[in-house]
Amino acid sequence: MPLSLRRGIVTAVHERHEGLARVEVDGQACVAYPQLTGPVALGDEVVVNTQARDLGLGSGGFDVLYVNLTRGLGLPAEPGAHVMKLPYTPLQVAARHAEEEGQDTSQLGGMPVVCCSVHSQVVPVFAALTGLRVAYVQLEGGALPLALSDAVRTLIASSASVGASFGGDVECVNVWSALAWAKNAEHGVAVCSVGPGIVGTGSRLGHGGLAAAAAANAAIGLGGRAVVAARVSEADERERHQGLSHHTQTVLDLCLGEVVVPGETDADGWREACAGLPLSHMGRGPDEDPAFFAAAYAAGVRARRLLG
Repeated sequence: MPLSLRRGIVTAVHERHEGLARVEVDGQACVAYPQLTGPVALGDEVVVNTQARDLGLGSGGFDVLYVNLTRGLGLPAEPGAHVMKLPYTPLQVAARHAEEEGQDTSQLGGMPVVCCSVHSQVVPVFAALTGLRVAYVQLEGGALPLALSDAVRTLIASSASVGASFGGDVECVNVWSALAWAKNAEHGVAVCSVGPGIVGTGSRLGHGGLAAAAAANAAIGLGGRAVVAARVSEADERERHQGLSHHTQTVLDLCLGEVVVPGETDADGWREACAGLPLSHMGRGPDEDPAFFAAAYAAGVRARRLLG
């Protein structure tokens, strides 16, 4: 598994957000995460990872800044951090973790936990939970940086990044401790999802969406109520099984206890609630694939109803 690295010069800076910069290196699109590599500026000499673009990947077809040779060497670790993300790899970085701060309880007391298998479900789920104190928990299985998600950056007030994911308000070692953090921080609902994009091999068990099953099992084990956001798509009927995609059916097959799967009536009013929000799934919007967004919204509605 060799890295594909090359040197280059930053030739354009297009966007700067907290935790994210979109730049060009020798005219090629590149994403930088200043939290890891330090700030980036026009004219900097950098090393970029080109492998996703070299392989012609769609959603990940851009370079990623690996090291900034001009201003990114010798950066200090986060004060007090000693638990590593991606330990013993060339990308290891120390971060403070929520578990180190102590937790009052490990039981969720019936807290609803919405379990999403793709990141594009997150926006409609949150639309159904407007007005509630909601924690977003990003799992491994898709993009790892929370800053890459426009939804997280613009819509979500409180977040935890789990495992190798990074950039949340808190870092957590696993989904169990992340849910405990959410409960201890007095959130009423937790929403778990992989980041944008998804790891996939085309096999039943070899895809990142199964993180939803792990989140559901963690919720069940800690005394919460797991709500599985069904992946439903009118654009691909061959994937349907009793109204669900085979991805969702696999998630349900792997859940170790009782979970809630919302029905169609839970989706009433989804268009009005989601109006003006950035809805996109595999390049399709609410008019091209309404069933997908309606089903995700329904999961948020069911979680709200479980609060009583």
